[in-house]
Amino acid sequence: MADKWLSTHPTLPLPGRGHTVERWQTLADIAADDLCVAKLLEAHYDAQAICADLGADIMLPTQRWAVWAAEPPGSDMRFSGQALNGTKAWCSGAAQVTHALVTTRHAGASCLFAVALDQPGIRIDSSAWQAVGMQGIETANVRFCDTPARQIGESDAYLTRPGFWHGGAGIAACWFGATIAVADVLRASTRLSNDPHAAAHLGAIDASLASAAALLRQLALRIDAQPEQAHLRGVLQLRSVVEAVARDTLDRVARALGPGPLCGNRAHAQRCADLSVFIRQHHAERDLQALGELCQQEASPWKI
Repeated sequence: MADKWLSTHPTLPLPGRGHTVERWQTLADIAADDLCVAKLLEAHYDAQAICADLGADIMLPTQRWAVWAAEPPGSDMRFSGQALNGTKAWCSGAAQVTHALVTTRHAGASCLFAVALDQPGIRIDSSAWQAVGMQGIETANVRFCDTPARQIGESDAYLTRPGFWHGGAGIAACWFGATIAVADVLRASTRLSNDPHAAAHLGAIDASLASAAALLRQLALRIDAQPEQAHLRGVLQLRSVVEAVARDTLDRVARALGPGPLCGNRAHAQRCADLSVFIRQHHAERDLQALGELCQQEASPWKI
């Protein structure tokens, strides 16, 4: 499935270059089709944007890239000389990609390294990945042992560039696309004609999805107009709204239709499980806390 999308969309418009809406619409379309494929390809397209931002012309059309940037407490990852050593956690699609952009601390800063995954000294361990949701894209611990790698950009450049947050908004576009696919199961149900409660649930979903779509379009236009800005508050707003809409839609479709689709429609059941896992990339109350602190700094945060 990923190859099908890459054959027609080898690249996407880069964020902040005037076509961010088109980029996010494609990510939403992929996610509506298959959320695991969207997770894999969003990272590949994000790697393209990162390399463009940092002036690194290193990606070839035959390659498939991941971005592994999780840095949990206790990580032993390090870069010494020209090589990576240690274990990188939360490496999505490790067995499905050819290359990765990998973050690690080096000389007191966060640094980004490009690494080919066909080298000796790399061990992929997915034994701890027991997920039902997102099972189609295994997440692994990847062990590097004197693995040659190339630094991309200056120290801290990956995190401090505005595109870091623009990419985070692209994740919300994936959540949005999958949420539409979940909602479509209710929208296509014959129950709507004789069940006012089901119709009410669909109406609530329609209103919330319309709000999320408006935020996506608005933020895309703002990013295109001011690509040098991170638009942090707007990104946190978008991610928080879409995550809440996704949770509400999962709940409402199940309440409206009962267990039938979850038990008899494999694609729908898998999508619901996938979406429940994927939206946990929203950091819940930590993101809401950050958003609240930014809101407090605004003189008039809610003008029309």
